Amino acid sequence: MSATILDVEGLSIAFGAPGHGKQVVTNVSFKVERGVALGIVGESGSGKTLTMLSLLRLLPRGAEARAVRASFDGRDLFNLSPAALLEIRGREMAVVFQDPLTALNPVLTIGRQITEVIRRHFRSSAADAQRRAVELLASVGIPDPSLRLRQYPHEFSGGMRQRVTIAMALAGEPRLLIADEPTTALDVTVQAEIVSLIQRLQREKGLTVIWVTHDLALLARIADRVLVMYAGRVVEDAPVAKLFAFPKHPYSRSLLGSIRQDAPWRNRTTPSIPLTAADTAAVGCPFAPRCAEASEQCRSTAPVLKVYGDDTRVACWALDDGSASGAGS
Repeated sequence: MSATILDVEGLSIAFGAPGHGKQVVTNVSFKVERGVALGIVGESGSGKTLTMLSLLRLLPRGAEARAVRASFDGRDLFNLSPAALLEIRGREMAVVFQDPLTALNPVLTIGRQITEVIRRHFRSSAADAQRRAVELLASVGIPDPSLRLRQYPHEFSGGMRQRVTIAMALAGEPRLLIADEPTTALDVTVQAEIVSLIQRLQREKGLTVIWVTHDLALLARIADRVLVMYAGRVVEDAPVAKLFAFPKHPYSRSLLGSIRQDAPWRNRTTPSIPLTAADTAAVGCPFAPRCAEASEQCRSTAPVLKVYGDDTRVACWALDDGSASGAGS
């Protein structure tokens, strides 16, 4: 069995008519090893969520994705039949969405929504599905689960609703869990509880987890590896310890500079990010208009991801001539 559970190469997403649409994700490539936690970070609009939704073919109407390869455990996700894809959605790959209130159906009981997943994937009897649903709610820390199954989403707090969506995601016993900013709509105390819950479930069940977030401080605690995305492209891909100790891309350094006051590279100049909007259609590097290190080459030609050291990839022309400040091995 390969150590890699998810292998994506050359993924691009566009909205509009083929050949005339606006490209919003460009040539994204990454791998996810079994059992690890991968973090995907970037500002709003960087393509994080679209990239994940495309793998399950859940993109909004008008969006089209293509890739050289999008392989889950050896199966090409973009070439599966609709029936084969339904067997993977929820059963082998599951998603915890950002807003639990909109992720849950307001007119169905919690029990109906969880047992529906169980019966769909395991052909269980109604009684067996009910028992399993009680176990799932208990496993995510919801008290009196038998009673709660008969209630509706509006009868739960925000944190409890998110626990329900996690229970639903686990109902199919997936091997890969995509957590799409699962704590954004919650208060700080509940955020910590949800993060700890997902980490515990990952350890107990051997889950592979992809965390989609804009919170770098969170990833420092939970991720093994981090993809930094900007304007629909991966600009840096590194182990979390290396990214925080020696970020190589100017955008990564600027992001980390906004939260870190003790990093060894902060004694160098780390300018704030100008308010120029990101441009997914940029001819060169999309970060060039906001980058103090940009050259004419950066503005005219998009850099490709290159390997630096054994385990870090960066898309930055400045690194090729050694001019990138703060670069570390």
